[in-house]
Amino acid sequence: MATKSQIEKSKRKPKFQSRIVRRCFRCGRKRGFLRDFGLCRICFREMANKGLLPGITKSSW
Repeated sequence: MATKSQIEKSKRKPKFQSRIVRRCFRCGRKRGFLRDFGLCRICFREMANKGLLPGITKSSW
C-alpha cells in the first residue's frame, strides 16, 4: 500500500505531462493500473469476483 506522502505527491500537477502517476483509488497502487476502471489489477479482480463491477464476468472456456 502506498504511503500518504506518495499519494499526495502523485496528486500534484507534474512539471511535464509524461510524469503523471495514475493510482488505484482503493489502495493507491500505481503498477498494474487499469484506466477504464481506475483500479489496480488486484482490486479489480477482488471487486469483479464479488460482483461489484457491473458488466464484468469471470471468463471460462
